[in-house]
Amino acid sequence: MLKTYLYVPDELEKKIIQTAKAQNKSKAEIIRRALEKGIASIAQQGTASAQVLLKIAELGKINKVKGPKDSVEKFDEYLYGKDWSKEG
Repeated sequence: MLKTYLYVPDELEKKIIQTAKAQNKSKAEIIRRALEKGIASIAQQGTASAQVLLKIAELGKINKVKGPKDSVEKFDEYLYGKDWSKEG
């Protein structure tokens, strides 16, 4: 196991201490569990959006959906509904 040092805000330290006391566990165990859950949650969020985009692309390919030929030039207009090239 790697030993590391971590600076946390005072309020977070209080929550860690309270949780450790309530669960009769060490602060280190509470921090490890919180990190594991947090990392798992973040990892899931990152892949979920990518998976959705891949599914949309797959549906487009299956249904032979074609986008506009000028999508690179008018990207902002299609995405945001505004032609930013006319802004002065």
